[in-house]
Amino acid sequence: MIDSYASSDDAAVAIAGARAGADVVRAMYGRRLDRIDKGAGDFATAADVEAERTILGVIRSARPDDAVLGEEGGQRGVVGAVRQWLVDPLCGTLNYAVGSMLVAVNVALRDGAAAVADPFSGEVFFTDGEAAWVRNDGAEDELLTPSSATRLVDVNLDPPFPSAPGVRAVDLLARPEFVERFRPRVVSTTLALAWVAAGRRAAYVTDGGDLSRSVHFAAGIALCRAAGCTVTGIDGAPVGEAGRGLVVAADDETHGALMSMIHSRS
Repeated sequence: MIDSYASSDDAAVAIAGARAGADVVRAMYGRRLDRIDKGAGDFATAADVEAERTILGVIRSARPDDAVLGEEGGQRGVVGAVRQWLVDPLCGTLNYAVGSMLVAVNVALRDGAAAVADPFSGEVFFTDGEAAWVRNDGAEDELLTPSSATRLVDVNLDPPFPSAPGVRAVDLLARPEFVERFRPRVVSTTLALAWVAAGRRAAYVTDGGDLSRSVHFAAGIALCRAAGCTVTGIDGAPVGEAGRGLVVAADDETHGALMSMIHSRS
């Protein structure tokens, strides 16, 4: 079965990898899993490790010459390779460990195709690098269409906050003009970005450094860009080495409103 991926395009490989990882995450859900301490309160579970192993098997079969950067296993293949896959086998480990189903499996080819699988809904959000869709088994792929109609904005409250004290995404929640216009949600998972691309969220805001090549964010950023969302750093700069954090919005107007609130001192 895995051998059949070898002739597939990169989007198909990303989808196959994300789905394979999602199958593992779903199968191991609810078990008492060993935890692997990473320090500073962060940890992985046996499900993270097994899902990454399974995803790597798919990528190796289809693209044996490509490099891979995995959340759990680190770099594999040539450092600085032109083609590198970024794999986050279980985005939302903290949720998963306490029995919450708000998690995702991320597989992205740097600057190319990407897929985000929801292990529990069965949805796979994916892009070929030019457009973005959502796939449900038994249904036709649906083009992702961003919309700010929900007024729901996910704000990541996980530390660190390198832009503080000058800019703090968390301060949005206390601003009267934010509450008047939007409704805050807190979902520290790539699902939040997929939901912006799909029109289920108006925007997503997080602090941080360069997230463009992060295994946690690369797939979600690729989806949102392909869907036509407005994507910048929290400082307004393009996402990349010079940027900080992430502000993704369904449209320019929503993005502009959020940026004004983020940088307002009043």
